[in-house]
Amino acid sequence: MRFDFQQKIVAITGAGGILCSEMALFLARQNARVCLLDIDLQAVTDLQEKIRKEGGEALAIACDVLDEDAIRKAHETIRKTYGPINFLINGAGGNHPKATTTSPVFAKEQLGQEKTFFDLSKPDFSFVFDINFMGAFLMTKEFAKDMLDSDDAAIINIASVNSFLPLTKIPAYSAAKEALSNFTKWLAMYFSAVPIRVNAIAPGFLLTKQTKPLFYEKDGKTPTKRLRQIIEGTPMKRLGVPEELLGTIGFLLDKELSGFVTGAVIPVDGGYTAYSGV
Repeated sequence: MRFDFQQKIVAITGAGGILCSEMALFLARQNARVCLLDIDLQAVTDLQEKIRKEGGEALAIACDVLDEDAIRKAHETIRKTYGPINFLINGAGGNHPKATTTSPVFAKEQLGQEKTFFDLSKPDFSFVFDINFMGAFLMTKEFAKDMLDSDDAAIINIASVNSFLPLTKIPAYSAAKEALSNFTKWLAMYFSAVPIRVNAIAPGFLLTKQTKPLFYEKDGKTPTKRLRQIIEGTPMKRLGVPEELLGTIGFLLDKELSGFVTGAVIPVDGGYTAYSGV
C-alpha cells in the first residue's frame, strides 16, 4: 500500500495503544507528519523515536482527551511545531472491568454474588463512556477549527462492531461506540459545506497482546468460550490483526480515493456485523 500524505499533518489520540500506534507508523511511512497524543507520554515518546529512526516525522505529546486545558495545550504545541492539522483520528478509548458485568444474562440469584447491572456505579460507567465518546467530542471541537480553511480535511473516529451490535457484559463501552457512530454521521452533515469529511471505521475482533488473554486460556493455545462464540459468528472464521485496518484508514484520508465519502461507518470485521447467526 502506498499513499502520498506528504506535508499532511495528522493528530492521533490514543497513539500509544496497539491499534493507533500501528496507524501512526503507517501514516508516517506515507510521509505524513504524525502528532502522537496519549495520556501515557512514555508510550508515545518511544513511538516517536521509532518513527524518527525510520526517517519519518513525529511529535509526542502527553494529552488527556477528557481535559480541555490539556487538549488546548497540545493543540498549541502542534501549531507551533507543524502548523494547523489536516487530519484527526480519534482513537483514544477502551473498556474497564469496573464497567463490566460478570454474566451476559441476568438472574436473580446473581444479586450479591457477582457484578450485575445494578452494581455498576455512575463514575465507572461514565469513565468508560466518556473516554470513548466525550474524548472524541472535545478533540473534534478543538481541532476541527484548523480544518475550516482547508481543501483537504478529514476526521476518522474509531468506532467498533459494538456500534452495530452491542456485545454482552460491556454496556458502557457498547453505548459509547454506538453514540460515536451516530456522532460521526451528525458531524458529517454539519461540516459538509466546509467541507470536512467525517467517517469512522468499526474494527471487529483483532488478535493483539492486549486481547490474547481474553481469547485464550492461560496455556495460550486453548480458545476461551468467548473466542469460540466470536469465531462462530464471524463468516471469515478468524480473528483479524491490527494491520488489516490500515488500508481503510489510508482510503478514508486520501481525497482522491474517498472525496465523496462522508458519514460512513465502515466495518472491518470479517463479516461479523453482516451475519445474523442464521
